Amino acid sequence: MTETLTPWSKEEFEAKLRGRSGSYHINHPFHLMMAAGTLTPAQLRGWVANRFYYQISIPLKDAAILSNCDDREIRREWIQRILDHDGCHIGGVDDEGGIEAWIHLGEAVGLSRDDVTSLRHVVPAARFAVDAYVNFARRQPWQEAVASSLTELFAPHIHQQRIDTWPTQYPWVDAAGLRYFKQRLTQARRDVEHGLHFTLDYFSQTRALQQRALDILQFKLDVLWALADAIMLSQCEISILGPKV
Repeated sequence: MTETLTPWSKEEFEAKLRGRSGSYHINHPFHLMMAAGTLTPAQLRGWVANRFYYQISIPLKDAAILSNCDDREIRREWIQRILDHDGCHIGGVDDEGGIEAWIHLGEAVGLSRDDVTSLRHVVPAARFAVDAYVNFARRQPWQEAVASSLTELFAPHIHQQRIDTWPTQYPWVDAAGLRYFKQRLTQARRDVEHGLHFTLDYFSQTRALQQRALDILQFKLDVLWALADAIMLSQCEISILGPKV
């Protein structure tokens, strides 16, 4: 049916993409607890340790997109995402990258480098959710993998929330460890500008493609929600219905 419908205007399409913000994991019970300052040190450490698996998988996902992409201009822009996370020593630029910054976050909350990098604290369900996203990027057309990155539309808000709330809600966390979130404020906005521009152009050819992009974005939102579920259920004696009494 969608093939016979007139495509939404780019403005309408963008509004529908942004309208999926309610499914972003900032609204997940675990992240609401985090923002409220009610997580214990052990729970916060568990979150950092489990999310590290997602952090190290981001450049693998981006490398998969590059390997499938036959558009030189897209590749020239997209490769920056790998450098942002892996770091680089190129042309006088010495950047340790987001993965290393996340390790420092782990140390700031009381974990050792080995606690984080060994992955021994990563629960199976967290691995499953993250691997599903990486496999999507490997197997689907690169245009669809680009669209899946648009959860970055909502990322600056959650990064800013942590920057604003952690110093008062979790004063025992070394503030230097928040550098990852501060870096991502700028990087995420840049990434969104590129990914959104491409998605609005490519997927606006037909209503069916626009709906496909919305479905892909929802898939990625579901991955992040499932990851939060996995972490919450491993760290808290609560269910999605609330705390046990």
